[in-house]
Amino acid sequence: MLSLLGITIGIFSVISVLTIFDSMEIALRDSIEQLGDDVLFIQKWPWEGGNNYPWWKYYKRPEPKLQDLREIQRRSVASEASAFMFEVRRTIKYQNNSIEGISILGVSHDFDRVMSIDLEDGRYFTPLESQSGNNVAILGNEVASKLFEGRSPLGKQVKIFGSKVEVIGIMKKEGDDLFGGSSDNQAILPVKFARNYIDILDVGTTIMVKAKPFVSNEELTDELIGILRAVRKLKPKTDDDFSINETSIISDEFDAFFGVIAIVGWIVGGFSLLVGGFGIANIMFVSVKERTNQIGIQMSLGAKRFFILFQFLFEAVFLSLFGGIVGLLIIYILVLLSQNFPFTLQLTTVNIVIGVSVSVTIGLIAGIVPSYIASRLDPVEAMRSTF
Repeated sequence: MLSLLGITIGIFSVISVLTIFDSMEIALRDSIEQLGDDVLFIQKWPWEGGNNYPWWKYYKRPEPKLQDLREIQRRSVASEASAFMFEVRRTIKYQNNSIEGISILGVSHDFDRVMSIDLEDGRYFTPLESQSGNNVAILGNEVASKLFEGRSPLGKQVKIFGSKVEVIGIMKKEGDDLFGGSSDNQAILPVKFARNYIDILDVGTTIMVKAKPFVSNEELTDELIGILRAVRKLKPKTDDDFSINETSIISDEFDAFFGVIAIVGWIVGGFSLLVGGFGIANIMFVSVKERTNQIGIQMSLGAKRFFILFQFLFEAVFLSLFGGIVGLLIIYILVLLSQNFPFTLQLTTVNIVIGVSVSVTIGLIAGIVPSYIASRLDPVEAMRSTF
């Protein structure tokens, strides 16, 4: 049991680390995919980081403008939809209730075609409301609940930027993602209304462009570079004064991070697996010694050396596999009990296969030498031996 405990702890260590970080990776990728893998983000700053990030070069760049959006909509043939957006934090009030630090999004009309907006009640902006910059808003679920305390907010007026704004829609409850973001604590306004109160070029702006079906991000990127360089009148040898970002940049950064974490997990669990492997090898050496007489009798009755080898090797693999399964069962129980985790733990099929495969491999390695020794015993000498 003590020897099996080494395998159990080893498999538990490795697979628990892989399970936690695989679950975190799945949750992160789900959050990233909500941005859209076919959406490009035109911004002042590139998403790539690192120690050699030339921030002083990007600092001088201009923010994307509404004029850039209009030209993209007019000239682009590879994009399905494009939208302008900026974000600030402000207080929202309704009568005696107020909420500070709410994310206020100023968006152009096609925002809902580029980014998914699920409405629980009400409607999206009409083209006339967006074009005229009407004082209308769509509230996040949490914002609406806190301000109106269970009453319907539709048709009511809240104060944003100190001005009255009519609520025309409520978004479905979403919950926080791993980045801490959520539409629950947002309010969406037409950008032409919001820019009356905010200098949008001072707060950072984004133009989001969604590719048409069967148009790759590379094709759309090339087209957008040509359009923006022409609009901004950049000379052929002049560097771009904008960045075109996509979600794959974030995914690649996380791939590197989770790769390092996986290595750490294998190192931590590897020591336990090593101890467990020596324990199983020790069990098998003792077992061969105890059963030398039985081995001799088996061989005298016609048992082949291969049969003896397989018999002891199977025992070693079974012992190791049993310890591994116990480790996996412990992880499975913890997964079922992990309700308070910031993300859902998932014991994936891949990790189960890894756990079983590692257990079998440890058993094979630990049992091969004792099994070989057992199969090479002389039948006559083995029958005469006593433990």
